[in-house]
Amino acid sequence: MPDLPVLLTYVAVLTGFVFFPGPSILLTLTRSSTSGIRVGVATSLGIGLGDLVHTVMAVVGISAILLASAQAFTLIKLLGAGYLIYIGLRSLFEGRFRKTSGAAPPISTGQAFRQACLAEILNPKSAMFFLAFLPQFVDPRLGQIALQLTIFGLLFVLMGTLATLVTAIAAGNVGRFLRQNPAIQRWQSRVVGSIYCALGIRLAFQER
Repeated sequence: MPDLPVLLTYVAVLTGFVFFPGPSILLTLTRSSTSGIRVGVATSLGIGLGDLVHTVMAVVGISAILLASAQAFTLIKLLGAGYLIYIGLRSLFEGRFRKTSGAAPPISTGQAFRQACLAEILNPKSAMFFLAFLPQFVDPRLGQIALQLTIFGLLFVLMGTLATLVTAIAAGNVGRFLRQNPAIQRWQSRVVGSIYCALGIRLAFQER
Protein backbone atom coordinates (compact mmCIF):
# COMPACT_ATOMS: atom_id res chain seq x y z
CA MET A 1 0.00 0.00 0.00
CA PRO A 2 1.24 3.55 -0.73
CA ASP A 3 2.24 5.67 2.25
CA LEU A 4 -0.52 7.84 3.74
CA PRO A 5 1.24 11.18 3.00
CA VAL A 6 1.64 10.10 -0.63
CA LEU A 7 -2.03 9.12 -0.84
CA LEU A 8 -3.14 12.44 0.65
CA THR A 9 -0.94 14.37 -1.78
CA TYR A 10 -2.29 12.34 -4.69
CA VAL A 11 -5.90 12.94 -3.66
CA ALA A 12 -5.27 16.67 -3.26
CA VAL A 13 -3.72 16.95 -6.73
CA LEU A 14 -6.42 14.74 -8.20
CA THR A 15 -9.24 16.82 -6.71
CA GLY A 16 -8.03 19.91 -8.53
CA PHE A 17 -7.62 17.96 -11.75
CA VAL A 18 -10.94 16.10 -11.96
CA PHE A 19 -13.06 19.16 -11.14
CA PHE A 20 -11.28 21.27 -13.76
CA PRO A 21 -13.64 21.80 -16.73
CA GLY A 22 -11.89 19.47 -19.16
CA PRO A 23 -13.39 17.25 -21.90
CA SER A 24 -15.05 14.79 -19.48
CA ILE A 25 -16.81 17.57 -17.58
CA LEU A 26 -17.86 19.29 -20.81
CA LEU A 27 -19.26 16.09 -22.35
CA THR A 28 -21.23 15.29 -19.20
CA LEU A 29 -22.49 18.86 -18.91
CA THR A 30 -23.77 18.99 -22.48
CA ARG A 31 -25.51 15.60 -22.29
CA SER A 32 -27.15 16.29 -18.94
CA SER A 33 -28.30 19.80 -19.82
CA THR A 34 -29.89 18.70 -23.10
CA SER A 35 -31.20 15.22 -22.28
CA GLY A 36 -31.68 15.15 -18.52
CA ILE A 37 -29.98 13.91 -15.38
CA ARG A 38 -30.34 10.19 -16.18
CA VAL A 39 -28.55 10.62 -19.49
CA GLY A 40 -25.92 12.77 -17.77
CA VAL A 41 -25.37 10.09 -15.14
CA ALA A 42 -25.07 7.44 -17.88
CA THR A 43 -22.47 9.63 -19.61
CA SER A 44 -20.57 9.97 -16.34
CA LEU A 45 -20.54 6.22 -15.78
CA GLY A 46 -19.45 5.62 -19.37
CA ILE A 47 -16.49 7.94 -18.93
CA GLY A 48 -15.68 6.17 -15.67
CA LEU A 49 -15.64 2.78 -17.41
CA GLY A 50 -13.39 4.22 -20.12
CA ASP A 51 -10.97 5.45 -17.46
CA LEU A 52 -11.09 2.02 -15.82
CA VAL A 53 -10.02 0.50 -19.13
CA HIS A 54 -7.11 2.96 -19.30
CA THR A 55 -6.13 1.99 -15.75
CA VAL A 56 -5.97 -1.68 -16.72
CA MET A 57 -4.01 -0.81 -19.87
CA ALA A 58 -1.54 1.25 -17.87
CA VAL A 59 -1.03 -1.52 -15.33
CA VAL A 60 -0.41 -4.26 -17.88
CA GLY A 61 1.69 -2.02 -20.12
CA ILE A 62 -0.48 -1.99 -23.23
CA SER A 63 -0.61 1.79 -23.18
CA ALA A 64 3.19 1.93 -23.21
CA ILE A 65 3.24 -0.18 -26.36
CA LEU A 66 0.58 2.04 -27.93
CA LEU A 67 2.49 5.23 -27.17
CA ALA A 68 5.76 3.73 -28.38
CA SER A 69 4.27 3.36 -31.86
CA ALA A 70 3.61 6.59 -33.73
CA GLN A 71 1.34 4.77 -36.19
CA ALA A 72 -0.80 3.20 -33.44
CA PHE A 73 -1.06 6.50 -31.59
CA THR A 74 -2.13 8.35 -34.74
CA LEU A 75 -4.69 5.69 -35.63
CA ILE A 76 -6.34 5.69 -32.19
CA LYS A 77 -6.22 9.49 -32.07
CA LEU A 78 -7.97 9.84 -35.43
CA LEU A 79 -10.57 7.22 -34.50
CA GLY A 80 -11.35 9.08 -31.29
CA ALA A 81 -11.46 12.46 -33.04
CA GLY A 82 -13.70 11.09 -35.77
CA TYR A 83 -16.09 9.61 -33.24
CA LEU A 84 -16.41 12.90 -31.33
CA ILE A 85 -17.02 14.81 -34.57
CA TYR A 86 -19.63 12.22 -35.56
CA ILE A 87 -21.50 12.74 -32.27
CA GLY A 88 -21.24 16.52 -32.77
CA LEU A 89 -22.66 16.38 -36.29
CA ARG A 90 -25.52 14.19 -35.10
CA SER A 91 -26.36 16.78 -32.45
CA LEU A 92 -26.29 19.57 -35.04
CA PHE A 93 -28.65 17.63 -37.31
CA GLU A 94 -30.94 16.96 -34.36
CA GLY A 95 -31.13 20.73 -33.89
CA ARG A 96 -32.33 21.12 -37.47
CA PHE A 97 -34.86 18.34 -36.89
CA ARG A 98 -36.24 20.25 -33.91
CA LYS A 99 -36.60 23.36 -36.06
CA THR A 100 -38.85 21.58 -38.56
CA SER A 101 -40.75 19.13 -36.35
CA GLY A 102 -40.49 20.65 -32.87
CA ALA A 103 -38.92 17.51 -31.38
CA ALA A 104 -35.78 15.45 -31.69
CA PRO A 105 -35.22 11.72 -31.26
CA PRO A 106 -34.21 11.42 -27.60
CA ILE A 107 -30.94 9.71 -26.76
CA SER A 108 -31.27 6.75 -24.42
CA THR A 109 -29.17 6.20 -21.33
CA GLY A 110 -27.65 3.17 -23.04
CA GLN A 111 -26.61 5.20 -26.05
CA ALA A 112 -25.14 7.93 -23.86
CA PHE A 113 -23.21 5.35 -21.81
CA ARG A 114 -21.76 3.61 -24.88
CA GLN A 115 -20.85 6.85 -26.64
CA ALA A 116 -19.09 8.30 -23.60
CA CYS A 117 -17.22 5.07 -22.87
CA LEU A 118 -16.04 4.65 -26.46
CA ALA A 119 -15.03 8.30 -26.76
CA GLU A 120 -12.94 8.04 -23.58
CA ILE A 121 -11.30 4.75 -24.59
CA LEU A 122 -10.42 6.16 -28.02
CA ASN A 123 -8.68 9.18 -26.48
CA PRO A 124 -4.92 8.37 -26.51
CA LYS A 125 -4.27 11.43 -24.37
CA SER A 126 -6.00 9.60 -21.54
CA ALA A 127 -3.60 6.69 -21.97
CA MET A 128 -0.67 9.10 -21.97
CA PHE A 129 -1.98 10.81 -18.83
CA PHE A 130 -2.26 7.55 -16.91
CA LEU A 131 1.25 6.53 -17.91
CA ALA A 132 2.77 9.93 -17.13
CA PHE A 133 0.80 10.83 -13.98
CA LEU A 134 0.35 7.63 -11.99
CA PRO A 135 4.00 6.49 -11.85
CA GLN A 136 5.01 9.78 -10.19
CA PHE A 137 3.36 8.56 -6.97
CA VAL A 138 4.67 4.98 -7.08
CA ASP A 139 7.43 4.09 -4.60
CA PRO A 140 9.50 1.16 -5.94
CA ARG A 141 10.85 0.53 -2.43
CA LEU A 142 7.41 -0.64 -1.32
CA GLY A 143 7.27 -3.27 -4.05
CA GLN A 144 4.05 -4.41 -5.76
CA ILE A 145 4.25 -1.64 -8.36
CA ALA A 146 1.27 -3.06 -10.25
CA LEU A 147 -0.82 -2.94 -7.06
CA GLN A 148 0.20 0.66 -6.37
CA LEU A 149 -0.70 1.65 -9.93
CA THR A 150 -4.05 -0.11 -9.56
CA ILE A 151 -4.84 1.75 -6.32
CA PHE A 152 -3.97 5.12 -7.83
CA GLY A 153 -5.90 4.31 -10.99
CA LEU A 154 -9.03 3.25 -9.11
CA LEU A 155 -8.87 6.43 -7.02
CA PHE A 156 -8.73 8.42 -10.24
CA VAL A 157 -11.76 6.57 -11.62
CA LEU A 158 -13.76 7.06 -8.42
CA MET A 159 -12.96 10.76 -8.05
CA GLY A 160 -13.38 11.45 -11.75
CA THR A 161 -16.77 9.75 -11.74
CA LEU A 162 -17.78 11.74 -8.65
CA ALA A 163 -16.87 14.98 -10.43
CA THR A 164 -18.88 14.12 -13.55
CA LEU A 165 -21.84 12.91 -11.46
CA VAL A 166 -21.93 16.25 -9.62
CA THR A 167 -21.81 17.98 -13.01
CA ALA A 168 -24.59 15.78 -14.38
CA ILE A 169 -26.94 16.52 -11.47
CA ALA A 170 -26.25 20.27 -11.51
CA ALA A 171 -26.52 20.60 -15.28
CA GLY A 172 -29.63 18.41 -15.39
CA ASN A 173 -31.50 20.68 -13.01
CA VAL A 174 -30.61 23.74 -15.09
CA GLY A 175 -31.38 21.88 -18.30
CA ARG A 176 -34.88 20.99 -17.08
CA PHE A 177 -35.71 24.70 -17.17
CA LEU A 178 -33.99 25.29 -20.50
CA ARG A 179 -35.75 22.37 -22.21
CA GLN A 180 -39.13 24.03 -21.63
CA ASN A 181 -38.25 26.61 -24.30
CA PRO A 182 -38.12 25.20 -27.89
CA ALA A 183 -35.93 28.07 -29.12
CA ILE A 184 -33.39 27.38 -26.37
CA GLN A 185 -33.49 23.68 -27.25
CA ARG A 186 -32.50 24.44 -30.83
CA TRP A 187 -29.59 26.59 -29.68
CA GLN A 188 -28.59 23.93 -27.18
CA SER A 189 -28.20 21.38 -29.96
CA ARG A 190 -26.02 23.79 -31.90
CA VAL A 191 -23.86 24.51 -28.88
CA VAL A 192 -23.60 20.83 -27.94
CA GLY A 193 -22.74 19.81 -31.50
CA SER A 194 -20.15 22.55 -31.76
CA ILE A 195 -18.52 21.46 -28.47
CA TYR A 196 -18.25 17.85 -29.60
CA CYS A 197 -16.87 18.85 -33.00
CA ALA A 198 -14.38 21.24 -31.37
CA LEU A 199 -13.19 18.52 -28.99
CA GLY A 200 -12.78 16.12 -31.91
CA ILE A 201 -10.83 18.63 -33.99
CA ARG A 202 -8.65 19.49 -31.00
CA LEU A 203 -7.87 15.82 -30.42
CA ALA A 204 -7.08 15.26 -34.11
CA PHE A 205 -4.45 18.00 -34.12
CA GLN A 206 -2.85 17.19 -30.76
CA GLU A 207 0.71 15.97 -30.88
CA ARG A 208 2.10 13.04 -28.91
